[in-house]
Amino acid sequence: MTVNMRDIHSLTDFQRNTKEHLKHLKRSGRPLVLTVNGKAEVVVQNAGSYQKLLELIENAEAIAGIRRGLESVARGEGRPAREVFVNLRKRHKIPRQG
Repeated sequence: MTVNMRDIHSLTDFQRNTKEHLKHLKRSGRPLVLTVNGKAEVVVQNAGSYQKLLELIENAEAIAGIRRGLESVARGEGRPAREVFVNLRKRHKIPRQG
């Protein structure tokens, strides 16, 4: 997501007009970039948008992990599931059922 110029404000402006900025955050769902001396210093966003961002990151990390696993299998790494389960049963003294 690119930052819209309307979403960049000075920290001083944010402090002076907090209520209006919070309404904008809730309405737009986009974060605000706050500047100090003309440089981006802080990003502010509403809790719902932040939660969505965390979920996207979690999903991306899961996908990356799955991809790494598939790549390792393609390289011939890993062990058959049957072997893993036999070893787990032995290590934890779990009786075989059925």
